[in-house]
Amino acid sequence: MELSQEHLDLIEKIIKSDKKFQNNEDLFDDFFNETCKRSLSIVETMDDSDVLESYLRKIASTAIVVVLKDMGRIRRTHQNYVNNDKETHLSADTDKDNNIKPFNVNYDFIAIRTTPEDIVIEKELLQLVYDSVIIAHSQNAAKQYLQLYELRYVEGKKQTEIAREMNLSQSQVSKRLFELMDEVKKAISRQGT
Repeated sequence: MELSQEHLDLIEKIIKSDKKFQNNEDLFDDFFNETCKRSLSIVETMDDSDVLESYLRKIASTAIVVVLKDMGRIRRTHQNYVNNDKETHLSADTDKDNNIKPFNVNYDFIAIRTTPEDIVIEKELLQLVYDSVIIAHSQNAAKQYLQLYELRYVEGKKQTEIAREMNLSQSQVSKRLFELMDEVKKAISRQGT
């Protein structure tokens, strides 16, 4: 699939409006190509133009950071990315003997969030998990796998709370959850082959 001219124009507009584009105009082609490459899988799944534009903004922002990192204009720290041009701001003060006092280093950070591609992959994986729970439940309804799944993984209840609510022992809940997760693992393995 190729992106339509309308999508290409929108991507160009989004890139040029991104604040990281300023002072990096020479990398426009790289930003554009990376954004287009990352957008292909998203564009075909979106019907709502406002939602699509929102996702494209996130994709473009991520693509710009990737290109800037690859070009050595920013680097990764243990928490975020820092601009190499503004890497350090030194304040060197001297004491009464003209010795330099210890100085502080300040970094300008760029926040990186989950990419839209990661969200799509996570959504597909969650759907596969849920579908495998439905299948396991339909094959053995007496074990109440669907209710177990919802109480444990949707509502976040502890096994003891689930046991009380379902009138089971905690060991029965544990055993059934283990069986259920084994079925989910098998379904994911089948999907991967």
